[in-house]
Amino acid sequence: MNDQPTDLIKTAIQSKILHGKRALVVGIANEHSIAYGCARIFRQLGADLAVTYLNEKAKPYIEPLAKELGASVFAPCDVAQSGQLESVFEQIRETWGSLDIALHSIAFAPREDLQGRLVDSSSEGFKVAMDISCHSFVRMARLAEPLMPEGGTLMAMSYHGANKVVPNYNLMGPVKAALESVVRYLAYELGDKHIRVHAVSPGPLKTRAASGLKDFDVLLTEAIERAPIGELVDIDDVGLTAAYLTTPFARRLTGTTTYVDGGLSIMA
Repeated sequence: MNDQPTDLIKTAIQSKILHGKRALVVGIANEHSIAYGCARIFRQLGADLAVTYLNEKAKPYIEPLAKELGASVFAPCDVAQSGQLESVFEQIRETWGSLDIALHSIAFAPREDLQGRLVDSSSEGFKVAMDISCHSFVRMARLAEPLMPEGGTLMAMSYHGANKVVPNYNLMGPVKAALESVVRYLAYELGDKHIRVHAVSPGPLKTRAASGLKDFDVLLTEAIERAPIGELVDIDDVGLTAAYLTTPFARRLTGTTTYVDGGLSIMA
């Protein structure tokens, strides 16, 4: 990142524009996660945080990050386990009483379904991918709604493979397409509550989730070669965009997908 954008980021952080806001971030796996980049920017801009971890195996990797971020709530959240997401929101209600921001950065598909052709995917694998990667965002919205009496912002992470065929993205393409459709319908249904709903679509990033895709290194190389800006985005880029969508600067935006990809998505 060159000096000029760095200076602009410093200026934005100094504004503390999210001071007093309360943000839930679900999906941090390690310090390279998109969710961590978003949480870090939210915190630098003044927000209080609730952070989750997947399970006891993941906890030692996430707990130091949660402490670094000064998270007020740190709780397990495996959306495939009945009651865990509900428990997180109950802790938020008890701790804060309300919520301003909820960010969903979860995606999963069984490896054999993810790495094989869509036409060969199993029914069970498709259901699991859809439930964890998509319907869990619907459940999050349902739980967040009563905690946002003055309005708020919901966000889910998508990818360009939702709209165009990306080789080797396979099963996750239709799942992310469903997620973006969910964003539009939730924006419509929650708009009168002043709850805005967004999909954020980053370009290829070196994350643990992305490492499960076949030939991912090729995708990264092609992204650099084809993107007009000629660089890969990083997790701070995604965090800054997500933060913008939570501010009054974006108060009339809802239901759309915002690309953070150096312009890659505009290329034929």
